[in-house]
Amino acid sequence: MILFELGEKIKNLRKEKRISQEELAKKSGISRATLSKLENGNLTKISVATFDKILGVLGYTIDIKPKNPFVNRNQNILDI
Repeated sequence: MILFELGEKIKNLRKEKRISQEELAKKSGISRATLSKLENGNLTKISVATFDKILGVLGYTIDIKPKNPFVNRNQNILDI
């Protein structure tokens, strides 16, 4: 998933929860302009910490899954 798709997903989740850009931005510790750029695919990068804060406000968390579904799910990520 690329940043544009993540921004679009954030926008949809925000709208589903009926939260304004201003409210989500304030609770996430970013400007409304930055959130708008993210949602509209105009942001070139965002820190994982900021992305995690935004998702947390929306009631979600980051989950790491193997790209290859045949990878042993019990394998420690540090062993790869």
